[in-house]
Amino acid sequence: MLFTRKTIKILHNVKRIYLDHAATTSIDRRVKDAMEPFWRDEFGNAGGLYEEGRRAKEALRASREAIANAVGARTDEIIFTSGGTESDNLAIFGVSGAAKHGHIITTKLEHHAVLEPCQQLQKEGFDVTFLDVGEDGIVNPENVRKALHPETILVSIMYANNEIGTIQPIAEIGKIIKEYKKENKSAYPYFHTDACQAAGYLDLNINNLNIDLMTVNGSKIYGPKGIGFLYRKMGVKIKPQIIGGGQEMRMRSGTEPIPSIVGLAKALEIAQIERASEINRLAPLRDYFIEQLMKKIPKVILNGHPIKRLPNNINVSILDIEGEALVLYLDAKGISFSTGSACTSESLEPSHVILALGKPYEFAHASMRFTLGRGTTKEDLDYVLGELPKAVEWLRKVSPLNLDIDAKAMSHPEAFAGENLKVKAKSKSYK
Repeated sequence: MLFTRKTIKILHNVKRIYLDHAATTSIDRRVKDAMEPFWRDEFGNAGGLYEEGRRAKEALRASREAIANAVGARTDEIIFTSGGTESDNLAIFGVSGAAKHGHIITTKLEHHAVLEPCQQLQKEGFDVTFLDVGEDGIVNPENVRKALHPETILVSIMYANNEIGTIQPIAEIGKIIKEYKKENKSAYPYFHTDACQAAGYLDLNINNLNIDLMTVNGSKIYGPKGIGFLYRKMGVKIKPQIIGGGQEMRMRSGTEPIPSIVGLAKALEIAQIERASEINRLAPLRDYFIEQLMKKIPKVILNGHPIKRLPNNINVSILDIEGEALVLYLDAKGISFSTGSACTSESLEPSHVILALGKPYEFAHASMRFTLGRGTTKEDLDYVLGELPKAVEWLRKVSPLNLDIDAKAMSHPEAFAGENLKVKAKSKSYK
């Protein structure tokens, strides 16, 4: 389709309700304002010895210090990268490259940026354990304990899942790993967590989490795209994956993108300051949407833990329809959300996360993810709740799927009855 100015104007005239904040967020105006001087006026290379370079280096130093303070780290423990995927890759390939051999533990519901490096290392001779999770998407810390052995060099478990929003007991798992290392008088295994989805809502203090490596990116916290960082605890051995210039303590070469780094620091600062108020605002909206969805549409299954989940995440399987068809139908109504069927829209593979919960392919293909954000209102959700049942009814009539599944006859009927859905936000869930 050729997008002319007329076409774009028509598209922009449609009221848009954006419910895919787990995919990416808009840039906060305060973040944009902080970045603005560094696009043109303060354009120097931080490696320069002259004044422009010194000012850029000072901005880099101040940003690194702000991020380090936000997560309770030292400034030389923050490595800037191009985003979450690179940070995950640097953690996994970095640790394995330094160790050269060993055992890695992860789970079956990790982001592809963790799963695929682990699968690649498995092909190269590393021993990799992919832990099962419960039907609620929670990792049992005791299963991590049982999987540890003297050859284990790395454990990588995400803080909060990008699809179903479940929050893992990272601090508890970290404590188990720390005790194991002490008992065995070993520096290994290192503990890595992907905290990209968690950064806007959960405690990121590395001392509370008992971690050695942590991934965070800007595009999930109303910061710029293409920027992130890896927290690397002092003493953790990793092999650099990008070499050539010696930047970032020789851990990640390349000219530092000062505007983006400044924006990342500002976005993280805002996210941590406003975290409690956003939880209190979004969790009731999340619960309201889930409850109304269950009441208005039959055969809807909530995926993930009903309470131990991010305050903005709703992931459901709406049976007897194809997820992509519903996305396109509601897009025409001005509603943006995603299917849970894949990390990328180009893939039609069923969601590995839903399959990891022990659910059939039909549930994975029918999974939908609605993620709320700073601009989401109850009026927005009411509009979606008005359009969604009509769309589902029509698509079910024309769908070849039409599965004869009685959702209430499932093993956990309380998950499908709106009146029995107990998902009231509890502050202890977000500590």
